[in-house]
Amino acid sequence: MGSIGVENLAFHGGVPLVDFANWNATSSREEKQKIATQLANACQKVGFVYVVNHLLPHDKISEAFAWSEKMFNLSQKQKMLAPHPPGHVVHRGYSWPGLEKVSNSMGDEDDPELVQKLRQVSDIKKESYEIGSDHYPEQPNVWLPEDVLPGFRDFMTSFYWDSWENAKMILKAMAIGIGLDDEDYFLRYHSGHENQLRLLHYPPVPAANIENESMTRMSAHSDWGSITMLFQDDCGGLQIENPNKKGDFIAAEPLRDAIVLNVGDLLQRWSNDTLKSSLHRVTLPPRQDRFTGNDKLTRARYSIPYFVAPTDKSVIETIPNCISPENPARYKPITWDEYRLMRGSTQYETPQATTT
Repeated sequence: MGSIGVENLAFHGGVPLVDFANWNATSSREEKQKIATQLANACQKVGFVYVVNHLLPHDKISEAFAWSEKMFNLSQKQKMLAPHPPGHVVHRGYSWPGLEKVSNSMGDEDDPELVQKLRQVSDIKKESYEIGSDHYPEQPNVWLPEDVLPGFRDFMTSFYWDSWENAKMILKAMAIGIGLDDEDYFLRYHSGHENQLRLLHYPPVPAANIENESMTRMSAHSDWGSITMLFQDDCGGLQIENPNKKGDFIAAEPLRDAIVLNVGDLLQRWSNDTLKSSLHRVTLPPRQDRFTGNDKLTRARYSIPYFVAPTDKSVIETIPNCISPENPARYKPITWDEYRLMRGSTQYETPQATTT
């Protein structure tokens, strides 16, 4: 494992850390500018950053993990009352282990053979539950029946919108940090309804299967959208690629109540590669519940990513101040709807047409 050198930034382990304590309604432009510059610097050089003293309190985050654990502890029959719809168009409801395959494709390819190849990866031992806005008909939620887990829907709806309030703060800081005069520049493309809250559970597996690479918890990949805010438990296992040494991964160690923020592929395109979308993976946690011999098991891991995306029909084209004669626009304009469908096709099987 290596380390990352970025000047004038605080660090936790090998990852930059930005403190938002002085970002509030009464903050001066200078105070906001300092935080925004640190954030943009981290996202330009690394693509990942711990955000501390944000808007989500400890009790809210702890309750979210408690609800997630309750949900995954349901029987498989109960969880399958809210199944992920077939195909890659709608991402809602429960995904059982092996349904989703992640890849490090940036999504610019339109190659059916590549899509199939990217899906032929080793089995990924995880399960997830996807939640969005109840006011987004293009991606209708698939909720568990209320009597199966009373209170789950109400809490997760609240957590979804609380997370969006925090994401708005970060998007404002990002705009200021890359030199835009309008701190609401990115917000004008986002409504909050296109975001995705994901509950993730990595069940215990034999540690040997990960050590010998016959199984992976989540292989190296990048995220699709604008930004991702990740809440993780104390298990560990998240690693990010060292931007100074390809193939070298650095542990993003758990930090209580911190958000692990990363730039998504769409924001990298949007910023003409000014902001960096970095590869990351989930591997063997440093802390494990191990038994003797070949039966030693990894600890179960829970995490909660919140994926932030623009409105479907927003045309994403290079930000003007990210273009120069030395750095011309590298990407064609694209809508979020077009981009997410390209990316989704590499992760979920498309149902085959049936004949009668």
